Amino acid sequence: MGMETLLRSLFETGLLVIALSVDSFVASFSYGANHIRMPFRSVACISGICSGSLGLSLLVGRGLRSYLPEGVLPWICFLLLAGLGIVKIFDSSLKALIRRHRDLHRQWQFSAFHFRVILNIYANPEQADQDRSGALSVGEATALAVALSLDSLTVGVGAGLDQTPVFAAVLLSFVLGLAAILLGRWLGDKLMRGLQIEVSWISGLMLLVLAGLKLV
Repeated sequence: MGMETLLRSLFETGLLVIALSVDSFVASFSYGANHIRMPFRSVACISGICSGSLGLSLLVGRGLRSYLPEGVLPWICFLLLAGLGIVKIFDSSLKALIRRHRDLHRQWQFSAFHFRVILNIYANPEQADQDRSGALSVGEATALAVALSLDSLTVGVGAGLDQTPVFAAVLLSFVLGLAAILLGRWLGDKLMRGLQIEVSWISGLMLLVLAGLKLV
């Protein structure tokens, strides 16, 4: 691998991981603004599950490479990343729609993985604190992590088709995930109490840039 190729790979991996860390930052900001404590073990649990999901989906993407024509791989990567990027740009509208129609998803009975709970946490991250204890337990952190991992599963498959380095991506995802959660929680608690932020569109723009790079 030439130096130019290596630098491009590292840049794309970093962009991918940063884009996926935005949701963790937003969720933890909500916890800080609502004065909900996040013990480090819960923070590590969230980052670990999100990173593991990314690694698994990257491996799935790599496994699919051998079954797909070489010429279509960049286009599949582009469609997966661009599609999710567009969704993320309108993420706040999607969450608002879910909040307005809670009566609909209350009727859904997906017992496997408690999908109804996950959907609610996706729209309202602070509601992962189910017992209203004022602190996020490891079990509650797991539910939140599953909601946050949904993007990683889609993006990871697309990135895996382009042979994104798995170990580097997982390690960087874990480290940046920890940093994003801790920073978001601190900012929400200390600097902007009672406020809510919507910056998922930044993640969407990053994914669109990454998608465009797959065709260059």
